[in-house]
Order: sequence, then C-alpha cells, then structure tokens
Amino acid sequence: MVTSSIQQGWEFRRPTMVMILLNAVATAMMLTGVNVALPDIANDLNVGAKTLSWIPMGYLVASAASVLTFGRLADMYGRKRFYLLGTLGVIISSVMTSYSQDVWQLIAGRIFQGICAGALYSTMFAVLSSVYPESKRGEAIGYSVSAVYLGLALGPFIAGFVIDAVSWRLTFLLHVPLAVIVLYIGSVYVKTEWKTEEFGVFDWMGSALYAVGVVSFMIGIANGYTFQSALMILVGALFIYCFVRHEKGHQYPIFDVYMFVNQRVFSMSCLASLFMYTATFSTVVLVSLYLQYLKGISPSKAGLILMIQPTAMALLSPFVGRLSDKVEPRVLASIGMLVTAFGLSQLAFVDSSSEITTVIMALFAIGLGFSLFSTPNAHAIMGSSDGNDYGRAASAMSVMRVLGQMMSMGMVALVFTYILGSQQITIEVYDSLNFALGVCFGLGTVLCFGGMFLSLARGRLHGR
Repeated sequence: MVTSSIQQGWEFRRPTMVMILLNAVATAMMLTGVNVALPDIANDLNVGAKTLSWIPMGYLVASAASVLTFGRLADMYGRKRFYLLGTLGVIISSVMTSYSQDVWQLIAGRIFQGICAGALYSTMFAVLSSVYPESKRGEAIGYSVSAVYLGLALGPFIAGFVIDAVSWRLTFLLHVPLAVIVLYIGSVYVKTEWKTEEFGVFDWMGSALYAVGVVSFMIGIANGYTFQSALMILVGALFIYCFVRHEKGHQYPIFDVYMFVNQRVFSMSCLASLFMYTATFSTVVLVSLYLQYLKGISPSKAGLILMIQPTAMALLSPFVGRLSDKVEPRVLASIGMLVTAFGLSQLAFVDSSSEITTVIMALFAIGLGFSLFSTPNAHAIMGSSDGNDYGRAASAMSVMRVLGQMMSMGMVALVFTYILGSQQITIEVYDSLNFALGVCFGLGTVLCFGGMFLSLARGRLHGR
C-alpha cells in the first residue's frame, strides 16, 4: 500500500514509532560512541590532532553530501524503503569500520557509514510526519528526539567501559543489534509505504552540484590556512551557488529554494538549527579531550560524565514536545539557545585546575537548553510544510543539522590546525590544547546568541 495520507497511516503508528525510536537510539550511539575512543585511536594508530578530527568529520561530510539526494528519492520511491536501506547500510559499514587496520581505512569506513546515515536523517521526521497529524506531531517528534538523546548518552557511557575492558574497535558495533531489530520491525510490521503523490523526475545534476560543493567546501575549511584550502573553499562556494541557481529553474528540485524564500518560519527555523548545531555538536569531542588529556580521567569515567548532557535532553524532550504543541516554538527555542550559551561560556574558561563540578553543571545547562530548542524547532519546520513536501522539509532540516555538525567539527579542525598543527597531543602541548578548547567553546557561545535572534525573528507558526 502506497500513500501520503496521515489517516491511512494511522493504524501503523505504533510499530512505526518503535522502529523510529530504536533507530534513533542506534544512530546516536554510532555518532557519539566513537568520540570517547578518539584518544585511544590516536595512540593505537599514531594519529595527529588534525587527522584525528577527520574520524568524526568524514562521517558528517558524507551525511551532509547525501542527505538531500535521499530525501528526494524517498519522496519519489518510498520513505520507509529508504529508511530501511539506510539501516542496512549502517550495519554493513559499521562492521567494515571496526576491522580498519589504519586511520585511512577507518576514515573511509566512516564516510561510507555517513552516506548510509544520510538516508536515515532525511527520512526519520518525514516518516513521523506521514503518520502523525499536526496536533500530535510535536509529541511524536519529542519522543523521537528523546530517543536520540538517550543514544547520545548511552554511546559515550557504554563505549567508555568497552574501551577499558576490550578495545576501541568494539565501539563501532554497539548499535548494530538495535539496527538489526529495526530492519525486522520495518520489514514485518510496518506494512504501508509513504511517498509523494507527484512523482516527477530526479534531479541528478542538482544532486551532483550539491555534493561536490559541500565536500569541497568542508575539505577546504578543515585543511587550514593554505592556498589549496582557499581554492577548495572557493570551488565549493561556486558549486553551491550553481546548485542554488539550478534548483530555482528545475521543475522537481531536490531542494526547494522557494521554501526558504516564501516561508519565513521555515527559513528562520532552519538557520537557527544551523547555528545551534554548529555551536554545540563538537562539545562531546572537546569535553572528552579535556577530561582525558587535561584531567587524566579514564575513558569509562569520561563517558559517565559525558552522559549528563544527553541524559538531560532525553528526560526533558517528551515534556518539551507536548509543550511545543501549545506554546509558540520561537519562545521555547530562543530560551533554549540562551541557556545553551550560558553553558558553553562556562566551558570556555575551564583548565586543568578547574573542578569537575563546573564541567558537570555546564553540560547540564547545555542539555537543558538544547532540549528546549530541538523539538520546538523541528515542529516549526515540519509544521510549515505540506504533506507532499515532508521529505524535502525533513531533508532540509537534516541538512541544517548535519551541516551544523560538520561546520562544528570544521571549526574544531581549523582551530586545532592553527594552534596545534599536525603534532600529536602530548603533555608538552597541553597548554596549547587548553587554549584551543577555550577558543572553540567561546565561538560556540557567540553562535548561540546569533541563533537566538534568528529564532525570535521567525514569526508565528500558522494556527498559533
């Protein structure tokens, strides 16, 4: 059965929600579990700070480059189909990555993993919006976001103990059992399919322009202050410009530029998301480096501390989801960004002599702020779109999230390249590492304030 109707999908709500929740936990574990392993990977494979940043970066670049393509294909051929294909790809790529023999094999595996994850990011909220009506959508999104944050909490926590007891390689397999269950539920119990009623044709040229632009731009940013880097950034910007011009004239674009032009709520919500993820995504990586290098804490204990932020998000998101069905998204989201800015500003001034309680309180503030932001903002994006555009709207939201995550790591790579260069992190460079961490957290604080003003400027969601 193929449908884009919410009412027709109503009877499949429960198994669909279970499928989404389990995979939300799994993909989040996949994303953050490796962050705790970075110091061990660096020591085992003799990796410098600059190259090390590409282990999370490769995943994010690949996700960002593929997410628009999968969003449009999912609208055309079935959102559930691509959701399950992405899940299968994540399983295969995770197994491959765990057997990497050098850092370049590891980065290649993460790139493949990121491409597969792009299919999940572009379809998760589209599937939910296909099943749940607007009056219940905020609550549904709230539960899914809570599941993501649960995975973000479990990833570092479980990975820390696994690294201490076995090996960092096992961190790439922690989420696989959940992904296998998702495949089973989606194949056996979710009997319906959702896709747009207007099939159209796929815009391969637009997809290629976007992918080349994103990859070139981020490689340029991450490689520091060189002529080659500047050239890559210029090439990336040129391809993105050509992509936008091409999409304006295409009958069936993979990215509807006019959604940004004509829908203020949609465009400002997307930009607020970009700012928020750029400001906060690298927090786990940076705090992990701080705890293990500057404070000498073991991976398992570091993972336990890193649970604080996502645990706060997981506990609060269902409540915030229900609240976002009643309260203007811009109000909740703006308050959330202000609270997040406070937490990041505290981390900007920690050093080797700082109390762990300072870090704990800052992480809790970031978790509280992000939970107030995330669900209302996602609700605003999906609520400003109609049913035939859910895939593209969800893709746009995913693009902003993944681009923000990627730019966050790009910012880290750029700062680390300037301050630390390619040298390995040893006790001799701890002062420089501390300074680099402070700069990154300071930049995140500034970005949160910028995003807060974008959130306030978005206007009211229709019907509010």
